[in-house]
Amino acid sequence: MDQWAILSVSDKTGLAELARGFLAQGIKLLASGGTYRFLQNEGIDVTPLEDLTGFSEILSGRVKTLHPRIYAGILSRETTDDAKDRESIGAPKIAAVVVNLYPFETRWQEGASRDQLIEEIDIGGVSLIRAAAKNYVRTLVLVDPRQYPEALRVPVAEMSITDRLSRAQEAFSHIAHYDAVIAGALSQWTDPPVRPVTQEVFTITGQRWGELRYGENPHQSAAFYAVAGQTGFQNATLYQGKGLSYNNLADADTAWRLASSLPAPNAVAIKHQTPSGVGLGTTLEEAYIKAYESDPVSIFGGIVAVKGTVDEHLAQRLISLFLEVVIAEDYTRDALAVLAKKKNLRVLAMPFELPAYSEELRTIQGGFLVQTRDVVTLPFDILKHAGGPKTDLASWKTDLMLAWTTVAFVKSNAIVVVKDGMTVGIGGGHTNRIDAARQALEQAKEKAAGAVLASDAFFPFGDVMKEAAKYRIGLVIQPGGSLRDNESIEQANLYQIPLYFTGERHFRH
Repeated sequence: MDQWAILSVSDKTGLAELARGFLAQGIKLLASGGTYRFLQNEGIDVTPLEDLTGFSEILSGRVKTLHPRIYAGILSRETTDDAKDRESIGAPKIAAVVVNLYPFETRWQEGASRDQLIEEIDIGGVSLIRAAAKNYVRTLVLVDPRQYPEALRVPVAEMSITDRLSRAQEAFSHIAHYDAVIAGALSQWTDPPVRPVTQEVFTITGQRWGELRYGENPHQSAAFYAVAGQTGFQNATLYQGKGLSYNNLADADTAWRLASSLPAPNAVAIKHQTPSGVGLGTTLEEAYIKAYESDPVSIFGGIVAVKGTVDEHLAQRLISLFLEVVIAEDYTRDALAVLAKKKNLRVLAMPFELPAYSEELRTIQGGFLVQTRDVVTLPFDILKHAGGPKTDLASWKTDLMLAWTTVAFVKSNAIVVVKDGMTVGIGGGHTNRIDAARQALEQAKEKAAGAVLASDAFFPFGDVMKEAAKYRIGLVIQPGGSLRDNESIEQANLYQIPLYFTGERHFRH
């Protein structure tokens, strides 16, 4: 009996070559709508699907491939009973199904309306792919033009079960991604939007954005997958430099999020996903100088994010030391010319605007954890005076905001000391809070006098306040809530250090 291939694609890339390859193997072609017309125009011998089904498209193309003759031809097994059933309704033996789906994801990213997107939800194509993938032992399924050259390397009839199984797995991944993208889009149409962390089933899917040389260490493999409907590093402009690595992206994300959380102009230096220096200024260059001077040693080999446009003068400063990545909102032409002198420096441009809502995932053995991302705010009207003298918080506003925002991005236990719009001491990643405080205060040294000290979580004892007093800290801000808060309050009263509670902690593990 004749063998056939069904072709129904939105992307015509490589289709003519594939069709001719099938014909050379003695496989006849069935095609729907636009695919049929395309192949005809290419001078390729093809039969319209309606010749098999006996009816044309209906509902403006919503129904065109849903027919027993098609699915019997795809799903029939190599058994006498299946062959009898297939032949009884005049269904051909379909050896291959080539389908790629309506471009829902692309149209969503382009900003198509809801009504337009509804029409991009593929029904028949998904059904054809599922049927062929289910019957992979006999029916080859192809869902991506990149698969065509490999599929033609060996005649369809001689293709191994292993290769057929691989194509089936790719097919189910293809439609799983497609459906997850649609679910994600529809979840945003409700009022309020449905958030994945509230659902019994959490789905996430992404397209591989590009090759990463390796993971956190050279022996680990890694990749970055861009999530549909979200903007981020997949949308950044890479002006120069090597491709971004796993560590580059992880560090750059921390830098971008912290810079996005602070008012412009600001500059953030990141090393190993934790801030080494942060500065605010009246100009971007001033902010960068503060971030650099916060810790001139740790910034070496790090990542810098600046919220604003880099000019020639700032670019000269940036190339004066070794940096892995620079991220900014924009660059002047002269700045790009200066940065080009450091060929290996990765120079990125992207907007600094935090999304209204996003999730954070972390894998654990057997599954993964999901939480909403931490959003850092400091509502001054709810700060609770806990100990020491009351003070006019308005005069501390900039440093309080900078300290409280920065400490949320430092690995816990975390202490940050800020003075005059710049971090002067950062201690983080310690197993106890007093060591984090000592690290931050020792880094600050004499600059700690009159500075703000912020802690990401409460003080379990009064020891941090004692240490702060040694360095003449000007004001302390921390969440409060310890059973021993009274010890810290007593020290604040003893040493006359204003102590304020936020009532909110910002662990970052």
